[in-house]
Amino acid sequence: MANLALFGADPQTLPDLSAEAVEHGEVFTRRWVVDLILDLLGYTSDKDLSALKIVEPACGAGAFLGVIASRISDSCRAHGRPVTDAIGAVRAFDLLGRSVELSRDLVEQRLLSDGWTPGDARKVAAGWVEQGDYLLQGDSELRADFVVGNPPYIRLEDVPDERMVAYRDTCSTMGGRADIYIGFYEVALRSLRPGGQLGFICADRWMRNQYGRKLRQLVTRHFSMDLTLVMHDVDAFQDQVAAYPAITIISSKKQGPAVAADTTRVFGESQARAFFSWCMSGDSKPIVTGAFQAARLPHWFPGEDSWPAASPARLAILEDLSERFRLLEDATTGTRVGIGIATGADKVFITHDQDLVEKDRLLAMAMVRDTTSGSLHWNGAYLVNPWNDRGGLVDLGNYPRLSAYLHQNGDVLCKRYVAVKQPERWYKTIDKVDHRLTSRTKLLFPDMKLTIHPVLDEGALYPHHNLYFIVSDVWDMRVLGGLLLSKVAQAFVEAYAVKMRGGTLRFQAQYLRKIRVPDPEAIGEEDRAALADAFDRRDVKAATDAALRVYGLAGLPD
Repeated sequence: MANLALFGADPQTLPDLSAEAVEHGEVFTRRWVVDLILDLLGYTSDKDLSALKIVEPACGAGAFLGVIASRISDSCRAHGRPVTDAIGAVRAFDLLGRSVELSRDLVEQRLLSDGWTPGDARKVAAGWVEQGDYLLQGDSELRADFVVGNPPYIRLEDVPDERMVAYRDTCSTMGGRADIYIGFYEVALRSLRPGGQLGFICADRWMRNQYGRKLRQLVTRHFSMDLTLVMHDVDAFQDQVAAYPAITIISSKKQGPAVAADTTRVFGESQARAFFSWCMSGDSKPIVTGAFQAARLPHWFPGEDSWPAASPARLAILEDLSERFRLLEDATTGTRVGIGIATGADKVFITHDQDLVEKDRLLAMAMVRDTTSGSLHWNGAYLVNPWNDRGGLVDLGNYPRLSAYLHQNGDVLCKRYVAVKQPERWYKTIDKVDHRLTSRTKLLFPDMKLTIHPVLDEGALYPHHNLYFIVSDVWDMRVLGGLLLSKVAQAFVEAYAVKMRGGTLRFQAQYLRKIRVPDPEAIGEEDRAALADAFDRRDVKAATDAALRVYGLAGLPD
């Protein structure tokens, strides 16, 4: 049974998951998928499997256990062991009694068919499978060389309250609206012995969603992401489910080389064997077939931010660039990425009326529509500016027209959260104005666009909050603009950014900061001229050709 003493409760006091929720969470894995995972882990019958410990956290009807039983049986025969030597080699859990019975029956029948005695088969099956909650076991109970399986697909809010509290107390990575599989990853990873491996087929949303942030942090700080095989369109389960699955192999060791792979809907048993053969071959060249494509990376992507999503070949290119070049935002070059001013009440603070308030209280603003053509064409928008040059609010007593206008709109302004929080500063914008920014040469980027769209402002306007900006102490902004107009820069943003309906991308600061760029001094005069010229002409192909030379790339894979 689950060890619940940690929560001050008898094991029977926590309510079981509803049958409906568990049924929704059960997704049964096809045999060839199980074989692939075990093969990738090296859990094969030529090894003395009785001397190793494998754990399955949610065994269901035994899709993994049946294959494990066959491999252990073959291993025992090969190493001259009785099958009872393997009683401690497997530990499997399930919450449902009926699943425990099904799994035990399956193991028993598999061992009987391999010629082991009924008594030994029954003894091993009973020793391997138990009813209990994997997430609430004590650490000492779970130490393993391998953890494998297909964790349940249940949203945490669908779990009874008391059990949900217990899960959150045990699993620090289960934040926000996490799926319960997040906890299975955490407990499994923490249970691995040094060099141990996890092999799951599970939804891959945690690699990019906010609720997976803490799990990504755990993996990148303490483990090695060895392989991801995306299988979104593959018939990997006995029933049709929209689970967005991927196979992940993670090891308890320092991060080493990694394999990134993707599949098409024709990926099946024979294609899985071909993929495994490529993985074992050590071939450093990416492979592309009609069923899968794969590439080797020098290591996995660091950090807890969203991991990139792209074809394996493109991921390999991005990782190579990340190894060789610095980030766009960099203190050495004084290059900074930022966002324009948010007011909290644009209808009040943005105007086209030049006579609305005192002249020095109007700040010319760059708006998204000013950037549409690729050159900056100001449409006459101003910020009604309540900030002085020292970063403080102006004294309204010194500006009677500004004071009258703001008081006229006081009801709107005072309802904003920023004003409720600081009622004495009721007429402030959400962000302060940095008066130094207006006169700086900068590149502006609309928030939402199909393709990357840098636009040069030579120091005339202040950006609105729907525009992101880049300033630099070192870069020639036309040269940098050419690099950022290229498909190489676009590839970084595509890999990390949120994609909206219709393919529109969000060119937000956190995604622009992912772009890697060369040292400006390392770019030759010919390439500098080509990048600047391509930027001026808005020629994406010419910008890309020049960028590929600068980055030392022969091409950019799809």
